[in-house]
Amino acid sequence: MRLLKYIIVILFINTLSYANMKTAFDFKFKNINGGELELSNFKGNTILVTNVASKCGFTNQYEGLQTLWEKYKKKKFVVIGVSSNDFNQELKTKEEVKKFCEVNFGINFPMTDITSVKGEKAHPFYKWVKETHGSQPKWNFYKILINKDGKVMESFSSFTKPNSEKLIKAIEKIL
Repeated sequence: MRLLKYIIVILFINTLSYANMKTAFDFKFKNINGGELELSNFKGNTILVTNVASKCGFTNQYEGLQTLWEKYKKKKFVVIGVSSNDFNQELKTKEEVKKFCEVNFGINFPMTDITSVKGEKAHPFYKWVKETHGSQPKWNFYKILINKDGKVMESFSSFTKPNSEKLIKAIEKIL
């Protein structure tokens, strides 16, 4: 019995250590254009991962996200939009989402296919963020700031606009 407890403790410690050893660069999403969007392609970049939806009261934040992307991309900054219908405010298909974003906001930063961001069905990236950082999206346009080493630095609520001083200072601190 004592040996069994010892083995369980060792397995638990190894699991915790493994979770803490992962970085954002260990994850990949389905790309809105087809194929995969591998975060490892952005090693050495500062990344702002935002779960987005087309029919949300915060949808106008797309404009600010695009502005951030254009302003800082030459400094190795990437915005990634994770399309999600977890809050029942996304269009039905990735093709509709892509067209909506391009036509209405001129979006050209990387976007994912429609992806779950909360609960048991959450994408592994979001489970990792919850496990290592203790946060998860509470609504659309929740922002997760990842540093150049692939670690979560900070998260921002949907109410934090992309052009907010708080978010811009956090980004510039990492850049």
